[in-house]
Amino acid sequence: MKITVDSRTSFLQSNMAEPNGDSVTPSSGDTVDALKFFSKKKDVEAEVSSKTSEETDSLPTSSTKAADQDPYQYRMDYPSIGTCLIINNKNFNPRTNMSTRNGTDVDAATAVKCFSALGYEIKFVNDQTVAQIKQLMLSVSQMDHSNKASFVCVLLSHGEEGGIYGTDGFEKIENLTKCFKGDRCKSLVGKPKLFFIQACRGSELDEGTTIETDSKAEQTSERIPVEADFLYAFSTAPGYYSWRNTSNGSWFIQALCEMLLHWSGKLELMQIMTRVNRKVATHFESSSNLPGFSGKKQIPCIVSMLTKDFYFPV
Repeated sequence: MKITVDSRTSFLQSNMAEPNGDSVTPSSGDTVDALKFFSKKKDVEAEVSSKTSEETDSLPTSSTKAADQDPYQYRMDYPSIGTCLIINNKNFNPRTNMSTRNGTDVDAATAVKCFSALGYEIKFVNDQTVAQIKQLMLSVSQMDHSNKASFVCVLLSHGEEGGIYGTDGFEKIENLTKCFKGDRCKSLVGKPKLFFIQACRGSELDEGTTIETDSKAEQTSERIPVEADFLYAFSTAPGYYSWRNTSNGSWFIQALCEMLLHWSGKLELMQIMTRVNRKVATHFESSSNLPGFSGKKQIPCIVSMLTKDFYFPV
C-alpha cells in the first residue's frame, strides 16, 4: 500500500511500492494530509460499501427516557437532527506547495452517506479557499437552527498544528469556528456542535509501541459559557501526521463513519469516539517505500466541551 502524508516537508513519491516490492502509482496507497508534492490529478471513484463492524461487544441500547426529562442528555426531540456541512479540499493553488489529496473523494462520499443515514441535511462543497470557508461557516452559523438538535461540520484538507488549509493558504481552526460560539450563534446555544477534522497537525511520525494485554427538566434561564457544547474530533494527536490511503480514504474518516453507523442509538457519542480511536490505533499501520515512513501508527484526538450525553437517533 502506498503511504503519503499531509505536511510541510517535501518528499518524492514516484517510487512508492507495495510491501512485496511491486511499484504502484501515486493514486493508490497511504498518504498524509500535509505533504508538499505535486502529482498529476487523477479522479478517484468513490465507492462506498457498507461495512460490518469488527466489534463483537453486545451492548444495550440507549435509554428510551425522553431527553428533556434528563439533565445529562441532549434533547433530540426537534423536527430535524440538524445540518451537516462537509468541506472537501482536494486541489490546491501551486503557491501553497500542497499536493493533491487523492483519496479524499472517498472520504467525502463516505461522510455524505453516513450523516445522511443519521438524518442530517447535507451541505457539501469542494475546493474552498480560506475566504470561501470563512464565508460558508458564517452563512451556516447565521441560519435559523431553532428546530434543529445539533450541527455537524466535516473538514477534509491539508493541515498543520492549529489549523487547516484552504485551497489558497492556511487558517487557524478557531478563526473558522468562532462564529458558532454561544454569543454569536444563538439558535445553537445549548446544542452540540460537532467538528470532525481530517488533516495533519504537524510532521511527527508515530513509531508505535508494543504492549502486553490480558486475554430532567432544564432551567430556561441558565447561563452557560460561549465555548460550551463543542466537540473537536481531530484525526491525529497534536504535532503528528495524519494518514490517508489514496484509494480507500483516510484511516480516521473511514473508521469514524463505520463506528457511527454501527453504534448510533446504542452508545453515547464519546463512547463511539473511543471505539473510533481504538479502530484507528489497532487496525491501521503505514506501508511505504519512502525511507522512514513504513510501520507508522496514528491515534485520533478528541477535544470535548460537551456538557451532556449525545445519542444519535436510532
